Amino acid sequence: MSIDFLGKGWKFPIRVNGRGGLSYVSGEQSVAEAIWLILSTPPNSRVMEPEFGCAIHKAVFAPNTPHTRAMIAQNVERALLRWEPRIDVLGVRTQSHPETPNLLLIEVDYRIRANNALHNLVYPFYINEGQGQ
Repeated sequence: MSIDFLGKGWKFPIRVNGRGGLSYVSGEQSVAEAIWLILSTPPNSRVMEPEFGCAIHKAVFAPNTPHTRAMIAQNVERALLRWEPRIDVLGVRTQSHPETPNLLLIEVDYRIRANNALHNLVYPFYINEGQGQ
């Protein structure tokens, strides 16, 4: 595996380690945390990079319908293709959590280009937050 290609970066969320320095991650963990960061960041929230992030946050108050879930999956795929060059997105699926109707589970299947390792990440996303559920 090419660790040099996968890189090293700050642990997400940023933490101070026991020695008073910043915690870092590298390799495949760095890729997974970068994906999480992309999905967690709404566009226009970074001053120096306003286009960075994923547009799923527009759907926070959307109904839990097949159309909404398809739009979210498309936005996730589009954001990952643009912002994470170390992976190939193999598929994005969204499904409702069986016990929590306003929780969508976004499943991302991806391959790390440096070593062809297959991975899956599940990102929880809440919709309908404004309806007092």
